[in-house]
Amino acid sequence: MSRSLRSRILGVVGVLAVLAGLAWLLRPLPVEVDLVEVTRGPLIVTVDEDGRTRVRERYVVASPLAGRLQRVTLKSGDPVVADETIVATIEASDATLLDDRARAETEARLKAAEAHRDQAATTIERAQDAAEVARSTYARAEQLAASGAITREELDELRLKYQLATHDERAAQFGLKIAEFELAQAQAALTRFTPRDGAPAVLYRQEIRAPITGSVFRVFEESSKVVEAGARLIELGDPADLEVEIDVLSVDAVKIRPGARVLLNHWGGDHPLEARVRIVEPSAFTKISALGIEEQRVWIIADIVTPAAERGSLGDGFRVEASIVTREETDVIKVPAGTVFRTGDQWTVYRVQDSHARLQPVEVGISNDAETQILEGLEPGDQLVLHPSDRVTPDCRITPRKP
Repeated sequence: MSRSLRSRILGVVGVLAVLAGLAWLLRPLPVEVDLVEVTRGPLIVTVDEDGRTRVRERYVVASPLAGRLQRVTLKSGDPVVADETIVATIEASDATLLDDRARAETEARLKAAEAHRDQAATTIERAQDAAEVARSTYARAEQLAASGAITREELDELRLKYQLATHDERAAQFGLKIAEFELAQAQAALTRFTPRDGAPAVLYRQEIRAPITGSVFRVFEESSKVVEAGARLIELGDPADLEVEIDVLSVDAVKIRPGARVLLNHWGGDHPLEARVRIVEPSAFTKISALGIEEQRVWIIADIVTPAAERGSLGDGFRVEASIVTREETDVIKVPAGTVFRTGDQWTVYRVQDSHARLQPVEVGISNDAETQILEGLEPGDQLVLHPSDRVTPDCRITPRKP
């Protein structure tokens, strides 16, 4: 081989080497991305709003007769025991009670108390019958569930009905007890309203005892003063019998059904509490949002089913963050919501294949703020690009981002 030919060959090789080096230097670098894996598991769709606890049943103790109220020594938070704790004392003389109108009012109050007692007795009978039916139905369902005759979801629904029926029975018992207390107060007042002809006026002291076991919530009249019959004196309730009121947008309220599960977070404890929706109120109201926008909202009332021993010192009027479950699946293929995006009219993801981002069409199901169900297009274990930037294009090279 001649020297000139060798020189030309070396020159061509050198040029090719330079071009190859330039091509290597100018090649597109892999795009750093965050990668996640397709998984299988439960998926819950919720409506998230702030809520506030409140006692289900309150009772306002009122004066059964006109007279002088002695100073009330009870304070907010003090415990009371039914039929034992004296919550107020009224002093009245029979000379001031001879008025025909006062007597007529007391007799009318007695008749109203009797009617209320009869109505409460009927209500508790219905509640007891409903609770017994729900209890026996749930007991049979437990046996069927053990043999696989019914699903776990059906058993949970029957257990919920049993729990709600028990709550209704307890509320009916509370109502009957209050009605009996009001009747006893009215009877005592009417007895002392009976004047004694020719006898001097006698000072009567009527002690009003707590109708329920619970705590004092508010004291309306603390100082000694003259009060009229029916004047509010003190408010009582059972702080362990709590429910939650949650106002949600009307467009979300239509998705919520009585019996839906509610998770209560950020209430002060280290674990969420559980509640069940009892009422979706049928009427909405207008509320001005923080941005000055008029919103139509609906009240959702839920019963707390977590035992009182696990709620710490949670009481009346406490703030909670409520997540109302509108859809729940126990076993689905799911991906983080940040991996799914629209390409035209098709949902797509970037699936990792051979260190390249491949555009993959998918069919999605239910979704929440964090996760999305995948019906078709992916399998558990597939790797996807999370929150792809505009640098990620179909079939581009990618590399996992370094932590």
